[in-house]
Parts: sequence; C-alpha cells; structure tokens
Amino acid sequence: MSTPPQTQGRVTVRTLRTMRHDQQPITMLTAYDFPTAEILDAAGVDVLLVGDSLGMVVAGHPDTLSVTVEQMIYHGEMVARAARRAMVVIDLPFPEGSRRPQRTLDVAAKILKATSAQAVKLEGGVEQAERIACLVGAGIPVMGHIGLQPQSVHVDGGYGVKRDVDAIVADAEAIEQAGAFAIVIECVSREIGRAVTGALTVPTIGIGAGPDVSGQVLVTHDLIGLYGGHRAKFVRRLADVRGEMRRAAEEFVGAVQSRDYPNDGESFR
Repeated sequence: MSTPPQTQGRVTVRTLRTMRHDQQPITMLTAYDFPTAEILDAAGVDVLLVGDSLGMVVAGHPDTLSVTVEQMIYHGEMVARAARRAMVVIDLPFPEGSRRPQRTLDVAAKILKATSAQAVKLEGGVEQAERIACLVGAGIPVMGHIGLQPQSVHVDGGYGVKRDVDAIVADAEAIEQAGAFAIVIECVSREIGRAVTGALTVPTIGIGAGPDVSGQVLVTHDLIGLYGGHRAKFVRRLADVRGEMRRAAEEFVGAVQSRDYPNDGESFR
C-alpha cells in the first residue's frame, strides 16, 4: 500500500527546516528521467536528487567523474518537469564544484535556469565554504555533501567508510555556516551521523550514516534492484526490477520465436 505524502504543496527549503524541527524524517531518492520522477513524486518522496550517480547506474561508467554539465541538464530537465510536489536537487558534476567560485556560480545558475530545479548539491567540506557562500549569496540554494565524496574517489584511493569524526563535524559546521540548507552525510558510522546531526540546525540526510539523522537517501536503481553493480552494505533492496525485466524479455523472445506473438487479437484486420 502506498504512503500518502506527509506535506502539502511543493517541498521547499522551508519545508525541510520544519521537518527537521518537528523530527519528521525526510525522504530522498535519485531520479534521472520523467517516468521515474513521476512515480517517485506520486509516492510522496520529499526530494528527488538528479545525482551524478547516473554516470554509473545509467551510463555504465565505473565512477561519476565522466558526467558533464550538459548531461545533468538533460536529465534534470526531465525530472523537474515530472515533479509536482518534491523538491528537485541537481548535482554539480566534477570538476565544476572545484572551480573558481564565480565559475561554479555561473554553472549552477545555468543548470537551474535550464531545468527549473530548486537547488544544487555540492560535494566537500571546509574548503567549499567560500564557494557555497557565493552561490547562496546569489540566490542559489545549496545542499552540501560530506563524508565519502564519490568525486574524490581517486584522491581517496577508492570508496570506504570515513571515520574522522572531528574533521567531518568541522566540515558540516563550515558549510552550514556558509549557508547550505541541508547536508548529505555518506558512508560514516552511526555515531558520526548522530554527532553531525547534533552539531547542526539544518537537516542531515544520510546514505550509510545510520538512523540518527534527519532523513535518508538511496540511489533508486539500488532500491529497486535495477543496478547490477556493487551493492553497498547500507542498501535496502525492496524490488527486483532487473530480474523482472529479464523475465519479461525472455518471455518475449520465446513468444516471437515460437510464433505465438503476435496472435490474432494483437493483429490488425
């Protein structure tokens, strides 16, 4: 049975602040196309993230680094057109989040104007404070992203749990003070997720950060079992869309080869 939306009207920055204050959990899932966004929006998901994870789960690359601004706009425009209630947030792809602040501002503005999304997401901590302040000062809402940062996979030497609580809390406090309206915390211990959330007033959205945060996000392709790559420990798979698609395709192949499809009822006269 579907769960009705928990808030009325469009989800905004103010909505998420209220949800954090009222201790109402925030839900966020990734979306990369119109039908998926339409389904997730109708299901009551609060935030739709057009993530650069599309480089892996849609395009088949080993990481997110090859995704371009044009690709984010292409996918973001479809998602924003489908969303009626959910806030739409779009990742700033590598390396746009590390350029001069004015360049990052120009790219973020281009993405929002082209897609009609409501916010951008930017990876990084203390070193991003000036850049975030620049975007927010220009009227662009920014969601932060700390802990594991997929765009830094080569610097970090791979993906793994982040355990330096002091550094992660310092990152969170710096980007909150710079104006970020919410912060994604990825791949940290439950204790660090709780510590970061307790140190902030803005919502925290965890992905592999334990239950003691303001909300949770997953990659939809992981949630529904469509992605065939690595399955992280924190992923809860609630469907087997990949298996069901293969079953349907195999049934179609068999029906065509046996000349059972199309039958008389599926043919014009």
